[in-house]
Amino acid sequence: MTPFDRRGLLRLAAIGAAGSLASACSDSPAPPGPNTGAAAATGRVATPPAATPSPSRTPAASTGSGPAGADAVPPLVAGLPFEISSGPHGRPQVALTFHGQGDPAIATALLAEAERAGARITVMAVGSWLDQQPAMARRILDGGHELGNHTQNHGAISTMTADQAYAEITGCAARLKQLTGGIGRWFRPSQAQDCTAVVAAQARRAGYAHCLGYNLDSLDYTDPGATAVTDTVLSAVAPGSVVSLHFGHAGTVSALPGILDGLHRRGLRAVTTSELLS
Repeated sequence: MTPFDRRGLLRLAAIGAAGSLASACSDSPAPPGPNTGAAAATGRVATPPAATPSPSRTPAASTGSGPAGADAVPPLVAGLPFEISSGPHGRPQVALTFHGQGDPAIATALLAEAERAGARITVMAVGSWLDQQPAMARRILDGGHELGNHTQNHGAISTMTADQAYAEITGCAARLKQLTGGIGRWFRPSQAQDCTAVVAAQARRAGYAHCLGYNLDSLDYTDPGATAVTDTVLSAVAPGSVVSLHFGHAGTVSALPGILDGLHRRGLRAVTTSELLS
């Protein structure tokens, strides 16, 4: 793996230091402190079949994801539950999923680092961020990554009425469709690890067949330092893990080379969520 350019990292840290607090985001219901070292895995883990996938597959969604658009998105294994928190344990793959918001320079650096290592990630974009940074949608897809819906304004969606939640979901979906031609395959609730019944109903109403949670929280949004983020991920990662990470934090960019190197040493590959579940 090509080492991260230390001088570029220093410049990046200077860019991100002032903005990281403003862009910090936890989707866990009770954010831990910055010294927490264990990964959170308290959400409902809905694991698809670990054995050889059934030949019967659900069709590819019209997501606009991937370099070639919707046709590049692999079909999913049939019978997946609505709420998904992890993938099959029998294949050497993990999904690194990122909250999509924050300084575009930091996001671009993170994407480039992933691509240098041959990794593919899933970005759960906030619609208001795409309003401000519309070019990032194409940049993400052109890198072979995947885009999903993380609501329009990243409010506490579990506390909203059904109509308010629907507006948040469809607001981001409309922006994704405008920029990429599709609404994205995955929806992730904002400021929550799992979908409530109300939010799930509105996500389905908006056209989403799955709510994407996670079973490993990197805690990178607490800015504990690159070493702590790397250790938190690598201490708990396993085949099928869905890891929660964030754009907008220079420390996450610094941690990514170590995370990807650690995955490689364990024989694990970072793939998009659709590939993990195909």
